[in-house]
Amino acid sequence: MKSIQLTEALYEYLLSASLRETDVQRRLREETISLPGAIMQIPPEQGQFMALLAELMGARRCIEIGVYTGYSALSVALSLPKNAKLIACDIDPVNTRTAQRYWKEAGVDDLIDLRVGPALKTLQHLLKEDGEESYDMAFIDADKTEYDAYYEALIKLLRPGGLLIADNVLWGGRVSEPSRDDPDTTALRAFALKLRDDNRVTTSLLPVADGLLLAVKRKC
Repeated sequence: MKSIQLTEALYEYLLSASLRETDVQRRLREETISLPGAIMQIPPEQGQFMALLAELMGARRCIEIGVYTGYSALSVALSLPKNAKLIACDIDPVNTRTAQRYWKEAGVDDLIDLRVGPALKTLQHLLKEDGEESYDMAFIDADKTEYDAYYEALIKLLRPGGLLIADNVLWGGRVSEPSRDDPDTTALRAFALKLRDDNRVTTSLLPVADGLLLAVKRKC
């Protein structure tokens, strides 16, 4: 038996029956809907799921690659303890200003360290600043052709038992269409297969939103 297919009515029920969203989160989400790149925003149930995972594993040090207007970072930060840190990486100084405005309003701006610039450079700096195995959780939601490079850097930064979450791995269903051979689709297929066969991690690909690939770094 496969996962249930969400109709619009069933999706609305899912939200009404389970979604816990602060007023700040809701307003950020509603403001983002009007933007040209609104498709990049994660859905609220995904943000809630990521916050649950962060709380479940007692995460204190997190990394996010791909911030956009900040909903995912806000969702996770709201679940973190007061002495936590979330490094948020993005190359867009405009959309991240919206993110910073809402982070401040929600009272989590002191937990989030925004790094504007190429994420791979930031990750290399973090390896020098904090050392290997110094982070608990990481989220990738950025340029798809760089997922593999982000993964290789993050697997060094994550502690044993640390969690990596990769977004858009089902890519609107395009990964299942053999005729699709564009760089993004090809990269996402290769990324999923690589993690499936990578003995450094335990993985699960879930049909949540546009496909969430979870990978826990194994303890040697």
